[in-house]
Amino acid sequence: MQGNKRLLFFIEVAMLSALAYLLDLLSGLFLKLPQGGSVSLGMIPIFIIAYRWGVKGGLLTGLLLGFLQAVLSNAYIIHPVQGFLDYYLAFTVVGFSGIFFKTIQNNLGQNQKNVSIVYITLGVLLGSILRLIIHVIAGVTFFASYTPEGTPVVTYSIIYNSTYMIPTMIVSAIVVSILLLTSPRLIKRN
Repeated sequence: MQGNKRLLFFIEVAMLSALAYLLDLLSGLFLKLPQGGSVSLGMIPIFIIAYRWGVKGGLLTGLLLGFLQAVLSNAYIIHPVQGFLDYYLAFTVVGFSGIFFKTIQNNLGQNQKNVSIVYITLGVLLGSILRLIIHVIAGVTFFASYTPEGTPVVTYSIIYNSTYMIPTMIVSAIVVSILLLTSPRLIKRN
C-alpha cells in the first residue's frame, strides 16, 4: 500500500472499530444474556470495512472491536483463553466476510441490486457463522456447568449462542444491505 492509502486504511479501521464498540455498547443496554452475548449492531461496521477494504480491513476492525470490548466494557471473562475466544477471536473472524468485497463492489458499481444483496448476505452469514462457532467452542469448554442436566453441552451451547447470533445476523444483513444499496459510496475507494 502507498503511504496515503495505508494511512487512510488505518484511520478508517480505527473509526469504524470505535463506531462498532459504541453500537455494541448501546445494543447491550437492551438485551444482555446472563453468561454474555446480546443482540448487537456492533458487527455492522466490521462488515462495512470488510466490504470496503477486504479481509485485512475486516479482520483488523474485528480484532480492535474485541480488544475494546475486553478492555473497556464489563466483559464476562472467567479464563484468559475464554476471553481470547469470546472477544478477540470471535470478532476477528467476522472480518472473513471481506472475501466477497470485490464482488459486492463490482455489483454495486453496475447497479446490480439483487446480486449485491445476495453477496452482502453471504458475507454476513459467513462472518456470523464463524463468530457463532467460536462462541460455541468457548461455551462448551468454559460454560458447560450452566448446561441443564440431561442436555448435551454442545446442543446447549449452540442454542444459547444462537439466541443472540441469529437475530444479530438478520439485523446486520438487513441494515448493511440497506446502507450499501442506498449509499454504495460507503465501500468505494478512489
